[in-house]
Amino acid sequence: MQEVAERAQLLVREEIELAKAEITLKLTKLAKGAAIGAAAAVFVIGGLILVLHGLSWLAWWALPVSDTQFFWGFFLVALVLFVLGALAGWGASKLLQSGAPPTPDLAIEEAQRIKDTVSS
Repeated sequence: MQEVAERAQLLVREEIELAKAEITLKLTKLAKGAAIGAAAAVFVIGGLILVLHGLSWLAWWALPVSDTQFFWGFFLVALVLFVLGALAGWGASKLLQSGAPPTPDLAIEEAQRIKDTVSS
């Protein structure tokens, strides 16, 4: 009986460790997703600033003051920033989806199996 009690305590400790490891892994994925999402926001804000700046150059160009077309460079850089922001946002969404919700699914499943084994 003493051996059974010791083994049950060992199983409970191992299940707790498994749950801790599983939650840590999921929270790490969530943190990485949030960081990449923040990077995506920076790229989009930078792109918006460049688009606004480019539109300012476009408005200047539309006036009958000069024939130079400097705004195309601004639009190209803004497009590159939007593409980077989209890629970062896509990566962030994948990491956030894989980490949520942070529940110890494996530990719960293992505990259920142990409960079924002990009860039978």
